[in-house]
Amino acid sequence: MTTAPRTRPAPTRTLRRAPRVVELALASALASIAAVAAFAGAAPSPARGDVIERVVAVVNDEAIFLSELRAKAAPRMPAALSSARGEAERLAAIRHVYDEELTHLIDEQLIVQAAAAESITVSASDVENAINNVRAQTRLPIDQFWTLVREQGFTEEEYRRDIRQQLLRYKVLNQRVRGRVNITEEDVRRRFDEVVAQARRRSRYNAAFVLITVPDGASATEVAALSRRAEEARASIEDVETFEEAMDDYGGGELGWLSEGDLEAELESALAALDVSEVSEPVRGASGFFIFLLRERDTESGALPRYEDVRMDIYRQMLQDAMTRQERAFVEELRRSATIERRLEL
Repeated sequence: MTTAPRTRPAPTRTLRRAPRVVELALASALASIAAVAAFAGAAPSPARGDVIERVVAVVNDEAIFLSELRAKAAPRMPAALSSARGEAERLAAIRHVYDEELTHLIDEQLIVQAAAAESITVSASDVENAINNVRAQTRLPIDQFWTLVREQGFTEEEYRRDIRQQLLRYKVLNQRVRGRVNITEEDVRRRFDEVVAQARRRSRYNAAFVLITVPDGASATEVAALSRRAEEARASIEDVETFEEAMDDYGGGELGWLSEGDLEAELESALAALDVSEVSEPVRGASGFFIFLLRERDTESGALPRYEDVRMDIYRQMLQDAMTRQERAFVEELRRSATIERRLEL
């Protein structure tokens, strides 16, 4: 039996999940509050002569203050400082966190200004609904929820202000970015097929093949003739019985049970697209043109859901990914059109 050389295919990408829906983002606020309080409680009080307040950036004539930057950076500081060895590494870690968080504050200020230009506002009912969503995810009664917020060192007013700022950001992005995103049914179906193919590649499979061999050193004319012969072979196949006849007429054999990486990437991709008892179109491999019949696949029951069952989940994920990309592009547009002055000194 002639088979293609076995080479390890390039690793497939998994769907990256980066949710940015309002409810999840707001639910994480409690964790951030805890981190801020923990860092603030562990940090020493400013010594006499330390700078307590100053302007660290100006965005279109609006200032960002050191106190804002410290509060923004606080949740990241414990992890950033945990591996620092010596004062030099400690200062470098602080500088890195402050620099990144100042960029975030600048971007937030740009979006606040964009909201003002578009007359976008957040109502008191918007804030209350968002807080109720957070509280529902914590499963705490309202009195215990606010007790937890206060225990972390925040007043209700401060917490509501933070929620309002987050909602304002999402409103601006939804109005300015959502129109740039268009995900069709074909896009969703294509992503589903990709996910199914990835799952199939990870499963073992049993297949047979018809092979139109391409000799070493074959000319382009000879390869074209053999390609037409492979197309003729495929046209003669209507079912499993005629596939086995083609194996006798043209040559081929049984691959037996294989796993991911046992064949060339192109051949595995062709097999991954097949359902049981389905026959592939001719696919070029190192040895020639292959036509495959998938005899069996050992994918566990339920591992490959029906398209109808996961269609909306895939759509929401694709929408979120697209919104994230468009958000980055939108913020970059705001930066280019703004006057930004960074004054951070450490």
